Parts: sequence; structure tokens; C-alpha cells
Amino acid sequence: MTRKMEIDGVEVAFSEGETVLEVAQRHEKEIPTLCYDPRLEPFGGCRLCIVELEGARNPVASCTTKATPGMVIRTTTDTIEAYRETLLEMVVGENREVDVSPLRGYAAGELADLRDKYDVSSTGITGAKSGTNKTDDNPFILRDYELCISCYRCVRVCAEQEGDHAINVMNRGFHTQITTEFDGLLKDSACTFCGQCIQTCPTGALADKKALRAVDAVGDAIPDKTRTICPYCGVGCSIDVLTKDERIIGIHPAMDGPANQGALCVKGQFAYDFVHHPDRLKTPLIRGEDGELHEASWEDALDKAAEGFRKVNAKHGRHSIYGVASGRAPSEAAYLMQKFIRVGFGTNYIDNCSRA
Repeated sequence: MTRKMEIDGVEVAFSEGETVLEVAQRHEKEIPTLCYDPRLEPFGGCRLCIVELEGARNPVASCTTKATPGMVIRTTTDTIEAYRETLLEMVVGENREVDVSPLRGYAAGELADLRDKYDVSSTGITGAKSGTNKTDDNPFILRDYELCISCYRCVRVCAEQEGDHAINVMNRGFHTQITTEFDGLLKDSACTFCGQCIQTCPTGALADKKALRAVDAVGDAIPDKTRTICPYCGVGCSIDVLTKDERIIGIHPAMDGPANQGALCVKGQFAYDFVHHPDRLKTPLIRGEDGELHEASWEDALDKAAEGFRKVNAKHGRHSIYGVASGRAPSEAAYLMQKFIRVGFGTNYIDNCSRA
């Protein structure tokens, strides 16, 4: 049986269990949100997604309202838009700043985008700022809670997606604060530094400390993004590598990655400094007759390596050769490594240090 409802005068189909917001988004209706993350259970905290439901006394939150047959919804009436503008004025007026660097996190610009969409250029709603920043000596996550809007996306992603429950909420009302158990440091909590709280935060209150090292070079510009696969293990998480002038400055998880859907581990999120590390070798080295390593050309180095493989193969046979690919090499390099062993020597003696 086909279930149908009406959104802004258009009859649309929906599936059982879908919310009004999900149906609207699927039919390309723009409904603003701040506390919503499609990976999380609906929360209904920001109230920006309110819509008019025919027959209901008050507007309803579309993210928590289940679609039912015959429902008539209006998403952009003058009254609804006025409500949203007032809500945004309240949020913007409470925050220290709205325009933040895109390096803070994947979703860090959501509040600024909504402010611009509703032209909330200035607000007469002023007063004290909620949220108290936490000085935390961990190398990964900046806790800038003066930008927090209590959407709880960070708390929910930590609990629902990671199962860590490393961060939670204390106090109520204006004194609400995101915190760890016993209000301690992240490194002393159950935090695994996966970075999911950073990437879901819509204001940049939680930010990527490592990426922010490049903020002076990038400014307000959006860094170049290159989609690839994290090489650290066999899961195959999709990531977007952020670059500036051919240097990696950060990592964003791919929210549409089939294997990870926006999730990463601490290595996939933060362990990229080795790429441009000053100690990284830039020239091949060959061990000379004196027992020391000497710089050489790529041609000489490859000839030396090929000679060594031929000698071992001739003396001990093909099963004496074993390949181990590096987890710090691109996936393409791992593919070529196994081809080299399997096709070149006719064995399956190939492994990867990060396959587990």
C-alpha cells in the first residue's frame, strides 16, 4: 500500500517510519536544522526544523514527527520563517563568533550558512555568553565551548556511533556545559580521539587542533579536497584529504563513505604528519662496501634492488621472497605490491602491516 502525504501543496510518497524531515529532504525541500545529524536519533532541540501541520495547534519539529497518510505540511510560511529567524537571532546573539575557519571541522560552518540564508546580519538580542572553554593539553581536539549552542550532537555521536560515552552534559538551562566524567581532561576520559565530535559540531565549538595549525595559510578559503581511502587498516574508510599548496593540512571523514559513513579512528583522522615530516627520506639510499648508506639515483637504487631479488630467487627459490606492504602507503601502492609478488614471483607471500 502506497502511503502519501502533502508537502507545500505537492503530494508525495513515503515509507513507514520516515519522519517529515526525511520525506521533505528526499523530495528536495529545504528545511533548516542545527541539532540534526542523519546518523543520529532525532533530538528536536534547535526547533529550526519546525513546520506547520494542518490540524495541529502549534508548529511541530519535523525531525521527530513521523509521517502519516493524509498529513498536510507547510514548510515555509511567513509565520514559520519568522520563528526561524528569531531562533537564529537568539543563537547568534549568544555566541562569541559565528564565522569560523572551515578547518575547525566538517560541519563547522552550518550556523554561519543559516545566518547568511536568513540575513541575520545583526541582532538586538545580546547578553551573557554561555559555555566555558576548557584548557586541554591533548594534541587533537580544541574545546572552545564559548561557541557551543547545546545541540548535543557531539554527545550523541560519541554515545550512539562510537559507544564511548566519553562526553556528556552537566547543569541545566543557561548553565548547560558539555563535559567529561568528573569534568576532567579528555585524555583521562573514555575518549578514543576518533574526531567524530569535531566533525558533527555545527559551530566549531569542538575543533581540529592539528588542522588549525594551517589557518593562517588558508584563511577563510575552503581547502582543496581529494577523495581517497584510508590505508591504515582493511576496513576501507573513505576520507577527504584537505590540502593547501600540495601539503596535507587535515582530514575529513566522508559522510557518504560506504564503509564508515563519517566515522574514523584516531589514526585515520589525525595520523598524517609523516607525509611531510622533515625526517622522511627524499632520496634513495644504497649500502656501500663500507657498510654505510649513501645517497643514490632512483635508477641505481632500483637496479640494486632488482639484482638482490634475482639473486635470492635464483639461490633459494620463489618461496624465499615475501612482501609486506606499509599501512602508510597509498592503497594504490599496496595493490602494486601484491601484483609484484604474485605476478613477479608466482606466490601469495604478501601481507600488509595494517590488515588487522
